[in-house]
Amino acid sequence: MPAISQRMHLILLSAWTALWFAVVEPNGGFSWHYLRAGGELIYQGPSGDGTGGLNLYAHHPELQMGPVSFLTAGLFNPFPERTGQFLAALLMSVLGLVIVVLAGRSAAWYFLGTGTNHQRLRQRVLIAGLAFIPMWIEVSVRFGHLDDVLALFFTALAVRSVTRDSAVGTGVWLALAMDSKPTAVTFAALLFALPRHQWLRAGLWCAAVLAVAWAPFFLSNPHSMSAAGFAIPNQPASALRWLGVADAETPGWDRPAQAALGLLLGAVAVWRGRWAAVVLLGANARIVLDPSVYTYYTASVLLGTLLWDVIGQRRLVPWWSWLALLTLYGSVFAVPHDAARGLIRLAFVLVSTAYVLLWPQRDRTRDRRRRQRSPSVAG
Repeated sequence: MPAISQRMHLILLSAWTALWFAVVEPNGGFSWHYLRAGGELIYQGPSGDGTGGLNLYAHHPELQMGPVSFLTAGLFNPFPERTGQFLAALLMSVLGLVIVVLAGRSAAWYFLGTGTNHQRLRQRVLIAGLAFIPMWIEVSVRFGHLDDVLALFFTALAVRSVTRDSAVGTGVWLALAMDSKPTAVTFAALLFALPRHQWLRAGLWCAAVLAVAWAPFFLSNPHSMSAAGFAIPNQPASALRWLGVADAETPGWDRPAQAALGLLLGAVAVWRGRWAAVVLLGANARIVLDPSVYTYYTASVLLGTLLWDVIGQRRLVPWWSWLALLTLYGSVFAVPHDAARGLIRLAFVLVSTAYVLLWPQRDRTRDRRRRQRSPSVAG
């Protein structure tokens, strides 16, 4: 019976995921056709029309996903379209549960030897996970964005590697996140959460895996770089409008600014001893400067609040996860005016960023090399 009670939070989260999957899946897969098309093109051989394979990004700049995402999506193409979409949505939904487990285990390992109450930690994982799952189903099932799913999954694995001081794991997983979706570059500040003597090794592994994935496209067709200039409309509900940017489409400086801001905020968080906020800050940098307001963007914020709530602080109630869900997702349905929704997005970014960087936190510094390993973890 004790073993069952210790896993009850996973049973509840699984049931919660199944419920959301059942509700959303019949009308899901809004963007899956992009992944299916990219999956077909990336495996295209000599018999194709020459716009696929290593020419994919040069001829299809609208396909903004990374090569790892298309290689994975292509595995579902042998199935009938509807069946492939369903199987992909099912797999992506399961990965959401795996991420919650990874967050719990990462926190348990990180706090090992600090007297952490693991029952309270499991409760935090459960409460934060209940907020995380609806947004995960939004990105994975309703939209079918395999690129975001893989990027966030690999980022969660990178966080797990950080807690274990694994330079190779951190570098490889972060690179795979960027190989899945380039906007994951804002999470690269996690490299600095490792001990200083491991920075170079982790960085080299990250650069090597990035080169393996992207270099063949750029070396085969220099026009592949044109995909980086693909523009989307600047929506009236974007926070970018409140910052005074009235351009009709993505400004040329916007994507580099997102990456720079995310990396800067993440580096400051590590310097302040709050590395668990890196993902939240990277996601904040994206939504505050992105011209679009798709609801699936919020999934990256919810991963950030999940990690912050279970690793960055020890409050029983992980209220940042629920605050993010209600303000960023709930406002889409409750607030009718575009400008007001944009202001809410901007306010959330400013308040949450200020809180995780500036709010006084109890010092939990310790020599992690002296931790004693224990089988007790918050699964």
